[in-house]
Amino acid sequence: MVGISPYDILMHPLVTEKALNLMEKKVVREKTKKRPEIAIENNSLIFIVRESATRTQVKRAFEELFEVKVESVKVLNTKAGKQAIIKLAQGFKAEDVGMRIGIF
Repeated sequence: MVGISPYDILMHPLVTEKALNLMEKKVVREKTKKRPEIAIENNSLIFIVRESATRTQVKRAFEELFEVKVESVKVLNTKAGKQAIIKLAQGFKAEDVGMRIGIF
């Protein structure tokens, strides 16, 4: 990222109900006698990013700013701008990052 600051790539977090649900563990199926409980840990954050930013640039910027490891980055182009869904690696919590940036 020569010449581009991480602050130029990550503009701001997207704070919606869907974005908050991506941060926490969600129970998909309740526990019954015959079937175990299935829980999915999303552990993701959504950020509005620069239009010209690539997945690799978003990953590096996020890791540099928040000192965490990123497992994957998915990018969506919407009317509101380019959104990046950033999934954190195992051992790091999206809720902790959310607390640091003031989402909660």
